Amino acid sequence: MSDVVVDVQFASNHDVPSASDIENWVVRALRAAASDLAGAAEVAVRVVDEDEMQALNREYRDRDQPTNVLSFAPMEQPAMPADAPRNLGDIVLCAPVVAAEAAAQQKCPEHHWAHLIVHGTLHLIGYDHIKPDDAATMEACEVRILSEHGIPDPYRVA
Repeated sequence: MSDVVVDVQFASNHDVPSASDIENWVVRALRAAASDLAGAAEVAVRVVDEDEMQALNREYRDRDQPTNVLSFAPMEQPAMPADAPRNLGDIVLCAPVVAAEAAAQQKCPEHHWAHLIVHGTLHLIGYDHIKPDDAATMEACEVRILSEHGIPDPYRVA
């Protein structure tokens, strides 16, 4: 993968990572897990509050509550020029939910943000956790990416 464009949008006034930190985690996840992605790619990341996340979760997952992260693969697109970046999709993170989870789980907020950004990015490139074997594969990839950057295993219970 030669180039990754990350469009970061903030629709929350909560304490959140910087746009460059979010971009760095998306790029790290893609470079570590998507060796077969050729050419340029783009991802949009939107940080929202609970109302927007609840509306998205209700509309797309039939769950009437906010969640921490949602990933949306792109819909079918018209033919693009060969040199156009490949749209991998969108990641939406709910700032208040992420903050509450980090506090409840006694995790460093920055580490929890990194984990959820990596998690959302992996969904965009085909990882899933519905089946136990797939979940184990995805979690192992997350742990590896995070540990390479000094973040402890987010699945280890302290």
